[in-house]
Amino acid sequence: MAAQGRKNVHGKTGVRFKAAYTSSKYKAMLRNVVTELIVHERVVVTLGVAKDVKNLAERMVTKAKNGDLHNRRLAAAVIRPEVYADAEKKVTALDKLFAEIGPRYKERNGGYTRVLKMVPRRGDNAEMAIVEFVK
Repeated sequence: MAAQGRKNVHGKTGVRFKAAYTSSKYKAMLRNVVTELIVHERVVVTLGVAKDVKNLAERMVTKAKNGDLHNRRLAAAVIRPEVYADAEKKVTALDKLFAEIGPRYKERNGGYTRVLKMVPRRGDNAEMAIVEFVK
């Protein structure tokens, strides 16, 4: 039986286990995409990623609608702090979420984002989608 704690171990048979795409990498990618969605209000990703981004973005908008310090800190744990929505004014993505996007959907109960399917990507024929905030 292979050792559970050791990854990418070179033994008599070469590499026994190759870590491909871990959950931590996937969570980091989702954080990046949600931050870009907040900054640009529209992002193009694959369909599988779009479904997960939609869920995470809707949770962030719900936290922004409440707007208290606790929800701001919970959202800050997801949204990248070094990304600026407006570099000249030093407005971060978190500030834009709580100042613009949250109040915009104050009267709306869910459904803040939409996923629109696009034509497949040319290189690998992956299903692509646009994730954007509803106006």
